[in-house]
Amino acid sequence: MIGEKLSVVLEEIETTLIGFEADFSLKPNFTDNGFRAATKIFMSALMDKMFDLQDNENIEFQDRLNMAQRAGEDIRKLIHTYTGVDTYKMYR
Repeated sequence: MIGEKLSVVLEEIETTLIGFEADFSLKPNFTDNGFRAATKIFMSALMDKMFDLQDNENIEFQDRLNMAQRAGEDIRKLIHTYTGVDTYKMYR
């Protein structure tokens, strides 16, 4: 599956970031597109794990939809609060 293939690359990115942060006390200077990509990756991983939780707890379909919507709203609010970025505008 795509998640398994991408996990190898994501782990490499994680290791690179950990090394950079340990060696330098600089901000990494992500571009707007890089931030958008990181947000998309996080949302995909979050939804994947949320789906597992929903399956394990036998959550009903409408509750699954409500959870997914709320998660998206919460992430949008979090990002806007701490960055000023409106995720609705990231793909325009």
